[in-house]
Amino acid sequence: MALNRRKFLEKSAVTGAGVALAGAVGAPAAQGAESGRKPVKRYSLTVMGTTDLHGHVFNWDYFKDAEYRDAAGNAQGLSRISTLVNQVRKEKGRCNTLLLDAGDTIQGTPLTYYYAKVDPITAKGGPVHPMAAAMNAIGYDAVALGNHEFNYGIETLRKFEEQCDFPLLGANALDAKTLKPAFPPYFIKTFHVKGAPPVKVAVLGLTNPGIAIWDKAYVQGKLTFPGLEEQAAKWVPKLRSMGADVVVVSAHSGSSGTSSYGDQLPYVENSAALVAQQVPGIDAILVGHAHVEIPELKVVNAKTGKTVVLSEPLAYAERLSLFDVELVFEKGRWSVESVSSKVLNSNSVADDPKITKLLKDDHDVVVKYVNQVVGTATATLTTVEARYKDAPIIDLITKVQEDVVRAALASTEYASLPVIAQASPFSRTSEIPAGAVTIRDLSSLYVYDNTLVAKLLTGAQIRAYLEYSAEYFVRTAAGAPVDVEKLTNANNRPDYNYDYVSGLSYEIDIAQAAGSRIKNLTFNGAALDDAQKFVFAVNNYRANGGGAFPHVASATELWSESTEIRTRIAEWVTAKGVLDPKDFASVDWKLTRDGTPVF
Repeated sequence: MALNRRKFLEKSAVTGAGVALAGAVGAPAAQGAESGRKPVKRYSLTVMGTTDLHGHVFNWDYFKDAEYRDAAGNAQGLSRISTLVNQVRKEKGRCNTLLLDAGDTIQGTPLTYYYAKVDPITAKGGPVHPMAAAMNAIGYDAVALGNHEFNYGIETLRKFEEQCDFPLLGANALDAKTLKPAFPPYFIKTFHVKGAPPVKVAVLGLTNPGIAIWDKAYVQGKLTFPGLEEQAAKWVPKLRSMGADVVVVSAHSGSSGTSSYGDQLPYVENSAALVAQQVPGIDAILVGHAHVEIPELKVVNAKTGKTVVLSEPLAYAERLSLFDVELVFEKGRWSVESVSSKVLNSNSVADDPKITKLLKDDHDVVVKYVNQVVGTATATLTTVEARYKDAPIIDLITKVQEDVVRAALASTEYASLPVIAQASPFSRTSEIPAGAVTIRDLSSLYVYDNTLVAKLLTGAQIRAYLEYSAEYFVRTAAGAPVDVEKLTNANNRPDYNYDYVSGLSYEIDIAQAAGSRIKNLTFNGAALDDAQKFVFAVNNYRANGGGAFPHVASATELWSESTEIRTRIAEWVTAKGVLDPKDFASVDWKLTRDGTPVF
């Protein structure tokens, strides 16, 4: 679809720029007197921030059909954040505060899935997205685009944007043809100070370059995503020249300086600290994407020597970041004297009844939807051991993917090729209980909105793929004690970047060095032929390069679809009626040490 920049241009204060709005009349500036001098005018500003909300409105676990709980005692949901925001506004004065978010808003829970796919906001006369309704009610000033904003396609994102009372910012989300911003790059708010000139605060929004990989099917040829450092270096001087006294960046990018996609893109995935270090003129950065808690991180700018303060609140509305910005008016201009940050814990407050009332009906509809019974399980299936043992519950995923791809290619030239599939142990707590099976049971197994792709790979490429996947395990000498809690996630690789591959038989020898671990790799009882061609059923995240697995991103694509794998699993179970491990379970791999099984 053609990119619609109408809303952006209508609200722009400067052609091709961002949104400029006047803030409410502020409280009088604090003033301090120094001996022999006129009183110095000061102003205190508080910037609040959330990130990676992922559709969490209430402290509710749709997969467990119960209040959310974890061992750390965290609480989730915008209804809690709303209470914290109200407290801060009461303390500081609403006219002296700014509320931002750093992206990943409209994907992540059955609530957001329902209003994207089951009762979509894009339908004629469709509903208002619950995240738009909640964030409008709370009074967000601006939100940066996250990579997951693109998961349901540009049409859904544009409709969400239309429903929001605040701008969605993305200075490095460019129209692929014109290379002009496809979304507002920035937002400016003016804070009035009694007896002094107003304070102008600019918010620059930056999103993640990985969108070009992860949602290639939706954005290729339509949008392009250059690096954060490059675009910050372009826009920050412009904001300063427009009179910005304070520049805050809302970046959907972690602070580690690392990338999950290897060398597929020339841009760093987690570059927030690099932006602070390389680009002069930034006072604070609200960090997102990494799902880690950073109350305060100070980074010194290499060119100016000034300190930039970064903060990342924990995801799912578990934390609210607060930046306290102190300004002083001297020599005819405002300047930032200091910035400090901290996080507030949403478990310290109750739900805001305003948000609860506003979204209760939406929530109730989704609870009813996910509790629909679609089949019966003959045994309990769980992911508790799935990351180090071949678990039948993951075999269910690969079996469904194999069946769907095999049917899709039945009348093509590839119909005679063997179909194999990958799947990851996304969750350590998913369970499909014996007895009635609901949509929420199946959704908890596959928590992402991934879709299915068929790629053409050779045996040699599959072997390399498996070796890369096996790097997930910590090298453990034969005879050494095995602690399953320390056996996985080598080099901080997340569980979702470890893959099973079905249809083969192999051992992973964790006593060996990474790259030399796959042993006794066979297909149909014989040693794998490196020249053998396979149809590889793979999720779109992996197919587009997510996790930087070798060969798969560049492999020939034979087929793809837009139906979520989660939905395909529900359809498969519904059609069967009975979920029996004998229909899908197989032991394809095991961990060994020098040929001896670990378990």
